[in-house]
Amino acid sequence: MFTSKIQGRLILILSLVFGTSLAIAQSYPNRTVKMIVPLTTGSGADIAGRVVAKSLTETWKQPVIIENRPGAGGLIGTGVVVNSDPDGYTLLVQSASYAANPAIYKKLPYDPLKSLIDVAILGQTPYVMITAADGPYQTIRDLVIAAKSKPGEITFASAGVGSSTHLAAEYFNQMMGIKLIHVPYKGSPEAIQDTMSGRTAFYMAPLDTAIGQLRGGKVRALGVTSKTRNAAVPEIASVTEQGYPNFEIGLWFGVWAPAGTPAAVVKKINTDINQSMQDPEVKNAYETKGIKATPMSPSEFSKFVREEMAKYQKIAKEANIEPQ
Repeated sequence: MFTSKIQGRLILILSLVFGTSLAIAQSYPNRTVKMIVPLTTGSGADIAGRVVAKSLTETWKQPVIIENRPGAGGLIGTGVVVNSDPDGYTLLVQSASYAANPAIYKKLPYDPLKSLIDVAILGQTPYVMITAADGPYQTIRDLVIAAKSKPGEITFASAGVGSSTHLAAEYFNQMMGIKLIHVPYKGSPEAIQDTMSGRTAFYMAPLDTAIGQLRGGKVRALGVTSKTRNAAVPEIASVTEQGYPNFEIGLWFGVWAPAGTPAAVVKKINTDINQSMQDPEVKNAYETKGIKATPMSPSEFSKFVREEMAKYQKIAKEANIEPQ
């Protein structure tokens, strides 16, 4: 009898918790939702985030605003979300840099596996290797030959130390057997600008951030990093096509919430983000920018993020990058 009373109370408590969580989810959101992008305006995550935020604003009938908080490889903006209330009203929109940072920093101001909840993936896109339109490199082969003849002298740009663009370029250097000098910038717009002017030899740019300059002829594309060509820029050959069959790396964007956010709220955000991928405006914006929608459940996204963390750890180790 005593045991049955305990079981009954436990069932009552669980039903109350579940009922409260469900009620919160059903009323969510009832005010403005803020999406923190820890990168500069015009970055890949910023572009994807704004497309989805607009769709969610229409779905939720509440404002979904993007707030850029760049700095320290995305750590500043990420910290803002980690320390916010776990109620679903402050979310993080970040790129693959979220998975790359643990490979670069000895000690993060948060636990990437415990401080945040993996909510949803926004999409994936290849990098496009860009160089100055009037620069000396016409092909990847030109760049590789030059780098091998002058080891440690040629520079490459990134959107910051520890960013996914940094490690994607290091992966390229490893695969090609070349040694270059890393020049980190505040974000993609700045990295593109200096590569465009010839101050750096190349930048592994997210396709969605560089597509305007590509179409305007302001930069030259050396190749896309997907195994096959991207439909948004079918004229650009993949690195694989150019005689480097084992090279493939991509960029992705996702959404995270502070630890402790109710599971029902996380599920609702995930469901509505995945549904937004069916919005004709989102589809058109993604196709134009070369982003591919790849919806996942929270558990699928969580598994994906951890696999990406392991990949970047391996790249950083093989590149002999000393954690900061």
